[in-house]
This record gives sequence, structure tokens and C-alpha cells, in this order.
Amino acid sequence: MPMPWDFRPLEGARVRLDLLREDDFDALYAIQSDPDVCRYLLYEPRSRGRVQEVLERDAAATRLGEADSFVQPAIRDAAGRLIGTMYFKIASVEDKTAEIGWLLDPRFQGQGYAREAAALLLDLAFGELGLHRVYAELDPRNAASVALCLRLGMRHEAHFREHMWFKGDWADTGIYAILAHEWRG
Repeated sequence: MPMPWDFRPLEGARVRLDLLREDDFDALYAIQSDPDVCRYLLYEPRSRGRVQEVLERDAAATRLGEADSFVQPAIRDAAGRLIGTMYFKIASVEDKTAEIGWLLDPRFQGQGYAREAAALLLDLAFGELGLHRVYAELDPRNAASVALCLRLGMRHEAHFREHMWFKGDWADTGIYAILAHEWRG
């Protein structure tokens, strides 16, 4: 597996994955402070100060190498606007496994942007990085994310009932995954 891998922009037909920048703050704050966006996320709507901290942390995450290393690039549309972020974390170097996730501005949902951005990362994962398996861990009530997993060819591998205490109640966790040979097929 060719690691470490230093982040470089990934180009799609309509989106570009690029590092977060300081001038992304307002758009990122709008997304991460929206209660509807945060409904299925592990955090509540974020304050301006917390978004600034996250922006600085995620902009500095530029190298994949060991377990738990991650990148969280911006999803940019053709005009260069921040419309969301992706998440890609090496879960195990030995097992050639990574986790993927996404966050999209509601104004851009349902238009194929998240699918294209996720496909860019899956191409990287199963191509240049030589990974074997990529999975998404999500709240199964999030129908849009479940549908995206299925459109990407991921299979539903697990459903953990009342798996975590989440925002004042017990919540389930769904696991969706795809293997390298399935992505290439």
C-alpha cells in the first residue's frame, strides 16, 4: 500500500475535492450549525468558535499513513464554492481498510454531488492507495446517506440495535461497505 499519501486535489466532472481554507469559514459554519444537517451527526449544531477549531484541524490534516490518520477535504462545485466536506480515515493499515463519510449543504443535496465526491475517494482508495475495504458507519434513519451508500454499490453489512446513547436516546448504527473488486466490477 503506497503510504504515506499526501493530499492533492481530486477532480471530478462537477466537483473538486480540495483542502479546506480559511475563506471556507462562513459556508462551513452555515452547514455545521444547521440543526437539520446535524440531526444524524455525532455532534449538535456547532458554534462559530467550534467551527473555527474544526476548520483549522481539518485543513491541517493532509497525510494518510497510519491507522486513524484522516483527511477531510472540501467538496467544491464548478464555481469553487464549498458545498460540503468528505471524510476519509485509515481504519487499519494491516487490513487495508478505511472509513468514508460526507456532509453536504442542504441546498446541494439530491443532485449527485455527494455521490461524485465519494466516488473520487473510492477511486483513490481502491486505485492508488491499494485498499481492500471501505465502509461507512451511519445512523440508519438517515435515508439520504443510506441511499447514497447503495448508489455507490455498498452493501448493508450490519445493523447494531440501540448501539449508542445519542442525543438523549438510544440509537442504532448501520454499517455499509464495499470491497476493491466490487468497486472495480
